[in-house]
Amino acid sequence: MGAARSIESERQPLIIPANGDTHTRPVHSRVYRRRWLVLMLFCLLGLLQGMVWNFWGPIQVSAGHAYGFTKADIAVLVLWSPLGFLPFFLFMWLMDKKGLRASLLLAGFFMLFGAVLRTIPLSEQRLRRWFIHGGQFMNGLAGPTIMSAGPFLSTTWFATDQRATATAVASLFAHLGGAASFVIGPLIVPSPNDTETGVLEAPLPDSTIRSRIQLVMYIELAAIAVIYAAVVLYFPSRPPIPPSVAAASQRLSYRNSMCRLFRNHRFLMLALAYAVPMGVMSGWAGVLDMLLTPAKVNQVDAGWIGFWSSVGGCVFGVAMARFADSIRGMLKLILVLLLAGASLSSTWFTLTCLCRVTHLPSTAAILYTSCILVGIFMNSSVPIFFELFIETVYPVPEGITCGVVTFLANLFCGLLLFFLTFYSTDPTWVNWCLAGSCVFSLLVVLFFRESYDRLYLDVFVSV
Repeated sequence: MGAARSIESERQPLIIPANGDTHTRPVHSRVYRRRWLVLMLFCLLGLLQGMVWNFWGPIQVSAGHAYGFTKADIAVLVLWSPLGFLPFFLFMWLMDKKGLRASLLLAGFFMLFGAVLRTIPLSEQRLRRWFIHGGQFMNGLAGPTIMSAGPFLSTTWFATDQRATATAVASLFAHLGGAASFVIGPLIVPSPNDTETGVLEAPLPDSTIRSRIQLVMYIELAAIAVIYAAVVLYFPSRPPIPPSVAAASQRLSYRNSMCRLFRNHRFLMLALAYAVPMGVMSGWAGVLDMLLTPAKVNQVDAGWIGFWSSVGGCVFGVAMARFADSIRGMLKLILVLLLAGASLSSTWFTLTCLCRVTHLPSTAAILYTSCILVGIFMNSSVPIFFELFIETVYPVPEGITCGVVTFLANLFCGLLLFFLTFYSTDPTWVNWCLAGSCVFSLLVVLFFRESYDRLYLDVFVSV
């Protein structure tokens, strides 16, 4: 497809053994136990970023009563996260030039400042809504680093046989944060009684709902402050000695990396296969409560469906990454199987939501099962995609590669949410977008020609 392959000089390690033989395993490679602490801090920050991003969707009915938010307003609140990726070139440049610590400190600052804006208790509701929107946008600015730095961290700190697993854990914790918000919000924030079927009680005052929302935002602010303080105290950019040949090898410059990525037809092909379904999936998950309302699913049940969908994807994704670590060179086959499952389950979910037209059985168990399967297959494909991206375009730095594809995914997410703000009366068309994007991705991956340049460096050059 016209892809440019890396030349032999670009694969040479920077760490050279004393005897000058570059075909022996580097004697100065080492892994450190502190890598688990670095990974934990990164994951916790990603968890909180995902929780703040998905805060309003699961409680959209309560937010409407408390602050007067409409369905279009909820879509805009979710839209701020993709909009935060617009200056992603600057964040990728910072990661490439200054390292992971500087990038994460800036991302954490955005999250902390955004959490402060959201929690300022203003009596003027119009101004209060503007501050909430500003806080969501600041949290979105942390997304380019949180969502794309996982593979960079895994290559920098972890050995070859742990790399895909570390990528999965670092990349999926933001999704786990979105899953947590599906449960925490509806459990703490009461739903107005007029949304609960079969319950006739005096409606809760808006002030009670507003105080519960404020309580959750205070808790999230405190958690972000604690984790950010820990990152400030200890989060090194890299270990003293690299853990592998690939971690020590020379990489392309920022400018050359960008040119190489956008000239690589195979990368662009795979980037579309990732960005289209993942962008649609992110927007779909952010408004899942809205999509399940026509199926007479209340706010709490919709939250549990979204929770198990995301958690199942995270657990299965780590298992798939561990499998990929043990059996190398099988990333395309794993992706094909996952995308085939996502296509079938998303089509099943879409048809189930249209039970009045399709006359298919629509029960809580079927909605739970189909939606959870969508999350399992889609979320678990994220680390596999990331690893295949890096193998395809090596020696382009991991942070730049994943930053570009994550930006593209958020671009499609933003387009979906933008149209949803205008066509929110009957949002069932979003389900069809999800099913169609999964089928599209499956077809593209089937015709993709895989290569493993980084694996070649670690396995053959180091032996």
